[in-house]
Amino acid sequence: MAHMNSTTPRLGLSKALLAAAGVSVAILSGCAGPHDQLTTGGIPDDYRARHPIIVTEAEQTVDIPVASTDRRLTIAQRDLIRGFAANYRMRASGPVYVLSPQGSPNSAAAYQLRNQVRAELASRGIASSKIVNTSYAAAGSGDAAPIRLSFTGTTAVTTQCGQWPKDISSDLTNQNYYNFGCASQNNLAAQIANPEDLVAPRGMTPIDAQRRNNAIQEYRTTTSTIEDIADSNSGF
Repeated sequence: MAHMNSTTPRLGLSKALLAAAGVSVAILSGCAGPHDQLTTGGIPDDYRARHPIIVTEAEQTVDIPVASTDRRLTIAQRDLIRGFAANYRMRASGPVYVLSPQGSPNSAAAYQLRNQVRAELASRGIASSKIVNTSYAAAGSGDAAPIRLSFTGTTAVTTQCGQWPKDISSDLTNQNYYNFGCASQNNLAAQIANPEDLVAPRGMTPIDAQRRNNAIQEYRTTTSTIEDIADSNSGF
């Protein structure tokens, strides 16, 4: 009488399970192709790469409002000129242009104030030989145009905001949108006092020997520890 091999059904069942698993893997792999828009892992998505801050040459301008009745610079106007001069000394060494309007109702007053603007700039450390008088055409006969101060110097800039190259409502890549971070980058670039700090660090200033000696002397003569001072101030 022949004996039935008990391992035969088990082997058959194992093969069937393996075949079913292989078919499932094939179906799933077919669904997830190389162009799957739902894949999110490892996506490079840095707004600083899309909106980098760069150091370049750019025109720096300040507009000084002038009324038709002005005959002398006001305190507010002098403050604008002082700020402009400080910005120039930090960022540039070339010419400074003083542009007065032509064809506007206040053109006569602006022309009269131009020499006072030059004197204010000179008093703030800008050589008279670098101050250039020129003019520009006002936009219209009713335009109360300002006196414009201008120079070209190094500045930190980034890309222009408000760009939307694709519809974010149909984007399934789970990336932040293109304009994300642009405003923050522009604000950071505008707040940098010295754009050259982005290129290389400044040299270290000499140490204050007197301040260092005072600190060492205070350390040597003080016997109280921080814990002692805290306990004495606790009131317990």
